[in-house]
Amino acid sequence: MSIRRFVIPVTTDDQGDAEVFSPALSGKLVSIRYVKAGADNFTDGVDFVITAEATGETIWSEENVNASATRHPRAPTHSQAGAAALYASGGAAVNDKIALGSDRLKFVIADGGDTHTGTFHVTVDG
Repeated sequence: MSIRRFVIPVTTDDQGDAEVFSPALSGKLVSIRYVKAGADNFTDGVDFVITAEATGETIWSEENVNASATRHPRAPTHSQAGAAALYASGGAAVNDKIALGSDRLKFVIADGGDTHTGTFHVTVDG
């Protein structure tokens, strides 16, 4: 498999909000990088909620972001019986990459400032 990168530019409206979609993605989500632009960038304290459009699964939700940031979202795994998979009895959850099957990511931005911009780099394995 190969790693593919998708670049999603986002510009807020005059209220500091935006809703933008990625192209349809298939594969395992590796990372999302927010790149704060040099000029007219999202204001400090911007809020992100990124979800999978078809399933509504939350991929990245963070408030009060002030600088460029990279996240490697993971989802908890479960046994065939639906019980949380743990590394040891009562231990930490076992997480795995999030699978996307021809699904778009929905980027919802709040408090980003009047017509300001930011860019997201999404990497997918597959």
